[in-house]
Amino acid sequence: MLTEIACKAATCPDDRPRVRFTDAGGLYLEVTPNGAKRWFWKYRFDAKEKRLSLGSYPAVKLKAARLARDDARRLQSQGSDPVQRRKIDKATARINSGTTYQKVAIEFHAIKVKEWSAAHFTKWIRLQEANLFPWIGPLPIADITAPLLLETLRRVEARGRNETAHSLRQYAGQVFRYGMATGRCTQDPAHALRGALQAVIVKHMAAVLEPKQAGELLRAIDAYQGHPTTREALILSALLFQRPGNIRQMEWAWVDLDGAMLTIPAAAMKRTVQGKRTGKPHLVPLAPQAVASLQRMHTLSGSGRYVFPSLLTGERPMSDNTVNAALRRMGYTNSEMTAHGFRAMARTILGEHLETDPEVIEAQLAHGKSGPLGMAYDRTTYMAQRRKMMNEWADYLDKLRKGADVIALRA
Repeated sequence: MLTEIACKAATCPDDRPRVRFTDAGGLYLEVTPNGAKRWFWKYRFDAKEKRLSLGSYPAVKLKAARLARDDARRLQSQGSDPVQRRKIDKATARINSGTTYQKVAIEFHAIKVKEWSAAHFTKWIRLQEANLFPWIGPLPIADITAPLLLETLRRVEARGRNETAHSLRQYAGQVFRYGMATGRCTQDPAHALRGALQAVIVKHMAAVLEPKQAGELLRAIDAYQGHPTTREALILSALLFQRPGNIRQMEWAWVDLDGAMLTIPAAAMKRTVQGKRTGKPHLVPLAPQAVASLQRMHTLSGSGRYVFPSLLTGERPMSDNTVNAALRRMGYTNSEMTAHGFRAMARTILGEHLETDPEVIEAQLAHGKSGPLGMAYDRTTYMAQRRKMMNEWADYLDKLRKGADVIALRA
């Protein structure tokens, strides 16, 4: 039988690879010439001699080694192989360490790098890190319940961020469904929270929607005393009613003045990553008034890349706040008109006062077809109708600008 003093004094001669100091019940201390000391338990299982490592001395004292031996012997008496049981326990620990909500979320996020846009990819993980990881991140994903997730999302609601809470519920649902697919949880508690969060009050972009008000806006643009580039950006925002980003980032390479056509590449459109890569460009017919505006801009920026370059450097497009700032200078508050409001103005007046076919308007707005198969089977471009509509729209704006009597036209 070993003693603590004997364990401490045990050594191995330099001419031997190792020396074993035997205790009882198959327990022994193995010592090597470099002074390393390790506990082992020798036993038999399925008629084979095996040994189980119980740790190093002096980190594991003699008493602790004996207790570990006794635990292993109990497993053996129950028909389990202690070495195999240890392998299973280690594997289980490795699996459990990879099943926290945070680790599953990070794993799911990584596989979406080629599918999501860079902006969404960044936003998704940023919101998780700020709002979910601090509370449910360290928990095993299988242990997270709907009430626990709801309590976490209520913290976001308490800050007045209802829309963020709804986004986080959606993001969490993606993580739980991925966890179910990979066998790390069996349910999606985010699905159970449908209807449990506070409603999001949708605020539409401020816009001028009546012809009389549109005429006042157009006259204000005519009288604008700011930079000529900004004035032309306002004019084309009204004439083309494209997304503000497509207006300010417009490149001369997209413009065909002779053919009276603006071709916005698929990569510059508001689409999915797949749509940006393989989708068709968006075509915008140019009315004579739009061509005239672009010709005026060509004298100012035609030698550069962008139609509306930054006033600080021509290497970047106009700032995303330039048009909105110009509207503020013209006396329009943020609740009255915005850069995005030109789209709503055109959509409303074209539909209600010019009675234009809604499908033609939607095509020009670059809105996707409704329904899951809309884009797959409806490839109509309405190009002839769109060119006619853009010319009629430009002429109608001229009448509004002049303050003439406005009579609704039949499409």
